Amino acid sequence: MKWITRHRPKIDRIACPWLIKRFIDKDAEIFFEPFDKVMEKAAELGAIPFDMPDVEYTHYADQCTFDYFLKKHRLKDAALDRIAAIVRGADTDHHEIAAQSAGLEAIFSGLAYNIKSDKELLQLGMVIYDGLYSWATHLYKLKHTQAGPAEQLLLEVYHKYLKESGLKKAPEWAKELKNMIQDQMDTNLSLSLQQASDELDINPTYLSREFSKYFDNLSFGDYIRKMRIEKAISFMTNTDYSLTEIAYLTGFSDQSHFNRIFKKQTGQNPSAYKKSLLKSKKDTSR
Repeated sequence: MKWITRHRPKIDRIACPWLIKRFIDKDAEIFFEPFDKVMEKAAELGAIPFDMPDVEYTHYADQCTFDYFLKKHRLKDAALDRIAAIVRGADTDHHEIAAQSAGLEAIFSGLAYNIKSDKELLQLGMVIYDGLYSWATHLYKLKHTQAGPAEQLLLEVYHKYLKESGLKKAPEWAKELKNMIQDQMDTNLSLSLQQASDELDINPTYLSREFSKYFDNLSFGDYIRKMRIEKAISFMTNTDYSLTEIAYLTGFSDQSHFNRIFKKQTGQNPSAYKKSLLKSKKDTSR
């Protein structure tokens, strides 16, 4: 069987090929293509598209494509159910679903940042998910206690940046974080507050408290949503993408989530906003 999805895979789009090759068809061929070429290439190759809007193998409600594969192929395995929860939490940025979700997202965000070859990403991902499956089968009840003066390190980091907070200009960490967020928007990668605090070596509680001072008086989550909506508006203005495609490309888990956040930010739903843009373009072209 042949399967195809969007290029630059990260979490769900690596988990699904792993599931296919390990539990559905070991000889399956996996293809990655740019978003706007996937359906055309699927028809050409006779491949089944997945993790795309308006196809069978995709997100449903709060479930990921990985969840649908389990349901569709009736894969009854407690270890796979554990992995599904981790993938779902990582892919939808709901790390409260599973304790391991934030770590999985961090690993694949880093790999996607370093590695430009989709095939190489998949090869590494296969190894990582093999390890995760062994953990979910045999080791998930075990705990690992880390030794070391973690509290002292966090205190040193806290005091380091506390000294900078008294300055009128934005501290260095705020500048670095702004660049990290912009990179997220440019590459469509996900960035959580925990991941940002790890990258910057800053206590996450301190980062959460200080964030709004340097980012438009918004919380971390609200600022990320604002940036995503601005990117969505840019797509509406400069491309012919459908609203469903724009929702996927700006990191929203589903269309209803995109509609809700867009209306909250702009006062209009996306379809009304897009119509006003088109009308404005027609008026200015006369």
